[in-house]
Parts: sequence; C-alpha cells; structure tokens
Amino acid sequence: MFIPPTGFFVVPVLAYSPDPGPVAVVDEAETAIVARVPVRAFINPENRLTVYRAANTRRFAGPAFLLNQMLVWGFTGQVIAALLDVAGWSVPWDTTNVVELEEALALVGGGQTHGDLR
Repeated sequence: MFIPPTGFFVVPVLAYSPDPGPVAVVDEAETAIVARVPVRAFINPENRLTVYRAANTRRFAGPAFLLNQMLVWGFTGQVIAALLDVAGWSVPWDTTNVVELEEALALVGGGQTHGDLR
C-alpha cells in the first residue's frame, strides 16, 4: 500500500500475542506515542470522529479516534476503521462529527501528532 504524503510503501499487519512484551516509539518523526488500547475503545461510537485537514492545498479527510488523551488519525485511523468494518465490529456513530485536525489535536493537548502532518 502506497502512502503519497510520505512516499512510503507499507504493509498493515494484524497480530496477536498472549505476551506482547514492551512497546516503544521507533521513529519520533513519524510516531508520537505507542500505546496498547482495547479494541472496545475503538468500537465505542463516542470515541469516533472524522478529521479533515485543508492545509498544503491537498485536503485530507478521514476516520479518527479520540481516546486516552490520544488522537489516532491518518493512515493508522484508516486501517483501524477498515478493520472494524471488515470484522463486523463497527457500530453506528455520529458521522456528522467532523473536526479540523488542529482543533482535534487541541482536544488532546495540541502537542500530539498521531499521524502524518506533512
């Protein structure tokens, strides 16, 4: 899968481990935080929204999740939303909850950028 803003080719992988061990940020330029989040938090319709970004002349709009003082959006948000849909776990949520990215980031403290800002 090609990500145009970054120029990266990526392969999403879903995995499970009964003992996942420690997790950490590998590239701070790309990832602000790594966290374990229960699937039910992503399923919860109260945590779902759409974020848009009008900057850089290319408008981005996509699924996002506000949880545990984190904003999960961009490629990660798209993969998680698609996974919920394919698995049949998605539940109805307020699709009119559309927020500009900078406003959504302010809801979680403004300094976190969970996704690509380029």
